[in-house]
Amino acid sequence: MRQPVFTGACVAITTPFTPDGSKVDFDAFAAQIERQIAGGTDAICVCGTTGESATQTMEEHKLTTEFCIRQVAGRAKVIAGCGSNDTAAAVELAQHAEAAGADGLLMVTPYYNKATQTGLVKHYTYVADRVNTPIILYNVPSRTGCNIAVSTYEALSKHPNIVGVKEASGNFSAIPDIRKRCGDDFYIWSGNDDQVVPLMSLGGKGVISVVSNVAPEYMVRMTHLALEGRFEEAARMQIDLIDLVNALFIEVNPIPVKAAMAMLGLDSGALRMPLCEISEANAAKLRQTLLDFGIELKH
Repeated sequence: MRQPVFTGACVAITTPFTPDGSKVDFDAFAAQIERQIAGGTDAICVCGTTGESATQTMEEHKLTTEFCIRQVAGRAKVIAGCGSNDTAAAVELAQHAEAAGADGLLMVTPYYNKATQTGLVKHYTYVADRVNTPIILYNVPSRTGCNIAVSTYEALSKHPNIVGVKEASGNFSAIPDIRKRCGDDFYIWSGNDDQVVPLMSLGGKGVISVVSNVAPEYMVRMTHLALEGRFEEAARMQIDLIDLVNALFIEVNPIPVKAAMAMLGLDSGALRMPLCEISEANAAKLRQTLLDFGIELKH
């Protein structure tokens, strides 16, 4: 029986760039990783959407992945973002991450050119046949314009190296269907911070989280309560979290979370164009929400 790559809270970690956006600030990145480890985070997802992988060069992507694995040094699981709309590029990133020692590979659906459901099966199978590290599919059609159908999950779940999915489609009705059709060793993680506990009540194993960049201990506590079956307590935490979740998505991710981290006094680094700084009005709303949540601000 396949095992989940991790259970609990995985941070979709941001990538801090230098002030001019030209390079990764690895000193700042190390500090971010250490804060997550200190907060008890179960896993770190590097070079995902929140990490602005779309504007990283192939070489930067590889260096950032390698650095994260070295810095974590086995103290948490490392999930390496390896998705691409180019299957050959996805294979290259996946094989690199495997060689570097990643515990899992997160693979978003092909974007822009998209794919048919048959194409998705062919794409993921082609990559999975060429690595041994467990693959987590990533379904986020609001970003990619490409949704994974439940029947496609069922087909892909038969591959021994495809162990589950980060589900961020927002189609909660699909979750029990996926669970029924794909078996108990095809695991589901929430890709939406506002749906973590409901998804875990249906057997989900945790979350790959944006909020964890700001409040790692909170997300660890909430997911672990759910893993222990203490859903009444976990549900209260989920409800109490909703304003912060909404504020961290008041503009496109990761604009607000990088702004929030800066307000906390953390070196979140510059955004890369076409992403730009949060508007003054939304920054004010974000600041107030952080204060209302009880987070101490430094700036």
